[in-house]
Amino acid sequence: MDQKLAFYILKRLVLAVVTIFLVITITFFVMKAIPGGPFLSEKSPSAAVTAALEAKYGLDKPLMEQYVTYLTDVLKLDFGPSIKLRGRNVTDLIFTGLSVSGPIGLIAAGIAILIGLVLGSLAAIYHNKLIDRIIMVTSTACVAMPSFVIATLLLLIFCVWIPALPANGNSTAGLVLPVVSLSLYPMAYITRLTRSSMLDVLGQDYIRTARAKGVSPTKVIFKHALRNAVTPVITYVGPMIAYILTGSLVVESIFAVPGLGEYFFSSIINRDYPMIMGTTIFLAVLVIVMTLVSDILYKVFDPRVDLS
Repeated sequence: MDQKLAFYILKRLVLAVVTIFLVITITFFVMKAIPGGPFLSEKSPSAAVTAALEAKYGLDKPLMEQYVTYLTDVLKLDFGPSIKLRGRNVTDLIFTGLSVSGPIGLIAAGIAILIGLVLGSLAAIYHNKLIDRIIMVTSTACVAMPSFVIATLLLLIFCVWIPALPANGNSTAGLVLPVVSLSLYPMAYITRLTRSSMLDVLGQDYIRTARAKGVSPTKVIFKHALRNAVTPVITYVGPMIAYILTGSLVVESIFAVPGLGEYFFSSIINRDYPMIMGTTIFLAVLVIVMTLVSDILYKVFDPRVDLS
């Protein structure tokens, strides 16, 4: 491994640890500052039962002691038991939800990358022509709408007006709309990135030289132009995958998909402190790791980039 690359990765890992520490600290103290508690409900238990429950989960200890204890447990990769889902460990719940959310997010990311690159390349090749205008208008409309708005519209169209697909994400057919909802925004963004990058590359001297030498248009596009035009997309792919998985929390709730989003929202409503902390830390780590991976891949695809 290149020495500069190794130093860059080490520096980013240190920054990642600091960032995760700040996420844990801010989330912990903000959550504790909100009035109420996990045992309050319409039929709240008696004071004695509440005191026993707080003692069981360590909520009766001083705030700083709770904080230090939680940090120690996190270092052991132990997020503790869920308060509301009795007998279930937070780590197990996260991986159970991820087994559903992960494939949905990866499929959506794959669709977004593939179709986005194709549409962006077509828009650049047929610049200022009808196909370019259609692609740009459509992509602009998709970029302007967040995933939960798109999900609501798809739910209304394909489950109410034209009942062609199930609204519930418990079946394979029911996962079609969540995948489409998650892929449309990043697909449109990649389309616009690819188009602008391809237009810049197609105007370079080496592309003109390749065409003057009689290189076939297909080879010029895929071997020379697209390879260099894809580098800006790479910087977006890492955060995009993290965005899709985090954005799926809302989309999953709309389509009742039994994934990570179900646990995340129920934990917020029920004030399930360990589950809130566990999902927040997991999503923060996901964003940090995917951003680092995209930066490293950018260096691999374009050796001229100086990682400093």
